[in-house]
Amino acid sequence: MQNLLPEPPATLLPAHDEADAALAAAEQDGTAEAVASVAARFPVYSAAWAALAAAAFAEGQVVTAYAYARTGYHRGLDQLRRSGWKGHGPVPWSHEPNRGFLRCLYVLSRAAGEIGEADEAARCAQFLRDCDPAAADALASN
Repeated sequence: MQNLLPEPPATLLPAHDEADAALAAAEQDGTAEAVASVAARFPVYSAAWAALAAAAFAEGQVVTAYAYARTGYHRGLDQLRRSGWKGHGPVPWSHEPNRGFLRCLYVLSRAAGEIGEADEAARCAQFLRDCDPAAADALASN
């Protein structure tokens, strides 16, 4: 059966140049404290939470990664809604400002799986794929 309703338009989060620059500098610094200071200064900026989550996950700090990713995910949902997202529809990976939210969703799925939350891991993985299959593929290949 074919869906006769059009797909909603893609949601594009606004750019945050000041936060992008601060995160780039913090990542060059290479310390978790520098990245954490960006998250503290720009708490709605999902990319900082995603960087913290990915670093914690890589260090085996799965619960910490889960907490960072969950924070960035919820901050991203808030921004998506403010940008007109109605709970479904594309959130393209190709739009750089969307990537922080999508990275949080990816780490949240992985961390949930690691702590035994299989339903949450599957839900987040499917949500990521629903947002943009290219995001799921790009993040899984890293």
